[in-house]
Amino acid sequence: MKNISMLVWLTQLGLSVIAPLAGFILIAVWLSNNYGFGKWVIWVGIGLGLISAVNGFINSLKTMDMLAKGKKEGDNPPSFNDHE
Repeated sequence: MKNISMLVWLTQLGLSVIAPLAGFILIAVWLSNNYGFGKWVIWVGIGLGLISAVNGFINSLKTMDMLAKGKKEGDNPPSFNDHE
């Protein structure tokens, strides 16, 4: 059962990296084509997509690490420095 859970999180890891990147790039291209923004908006979309993808990658890896160690998300009480 643990292997299936890790497989699900591996799929989630892929989606949390690809979806924000693709979404921001598609929105940037749409804005550029439909509203006449310059090509700079595509670079902004790529930058925002990369930032979101890295954030999703880090959060998914943290969750996968907690699950591999047998902990649940609610086991550790939040501290002042843990807010995201």
